[in-house]
Amino acid sequence: MLAPSWKKNDRKASILIITFSLIVFVLITLLSRYKLDIELGFDVHFFARANAVINSIVSVLLVVALVAVKQKKYETHKKIMLFAMVLSILFLVSYICHHLFAGESRFGDVNHDNILSDAEKLAAGNTRIAYYFLLGTHIMLAGIIMPFVLFTAYRSLIGEYARHKKLARITFPIWLYVTVTGVIVYFMISPYY
Repeated sequence: MLAPSWKKNDRKASILIITFSLIVFVLITLLSRYKLDIELGFDVHFFARANAVINSIVSVLLVVALVAVKQKKYETHKKIMLFAMVLSILFLVSYICHHLFAGESRFGDVNHDNILSDAEKLAAGNTRIAYYFLLGTHIMLAGIIMPFVLFTAYRSLIGEYARHKKLARITFPIWLYVTVTGVIVYFMISPYY
């Protein structure tokens, strides 16, 4: 096992993690309701494509990190997981930018008028149900995963590996589901950008 990187301070860590998680959640919730009409000089859906790429990379990193820890390559595992967390922060920034500059897109809105006609609903068919199921579970789990990721990382950084492992058993599958469904949701909605 690795030596602890941080000193233990559960109270301070809890306050910071919960505060940071709430701020990010509120910020994303509030900013997703606004659209800035600013010409950036490039396709604003670049951010959505970047998000899909970042989520794809994080998905792979999570699996590689799991393999590394199973092989007892703890330093490799730590570096991969910290890189996945940095990419996730980059994802959050890009996600906010996409919603601020592109606004919302509606699944099935072929003519891009932000109104889903009965004909468009019919054309989208049952795929809409699958899309909204994936989107709903993705959003719900994305909204709760951040404090789990941060607490899991904290337990590792202070050397409480048994507690880290216990939390990681919950955090890993949820985080992986969020990253994978993020990519699927992108591919399903991107024709309607």
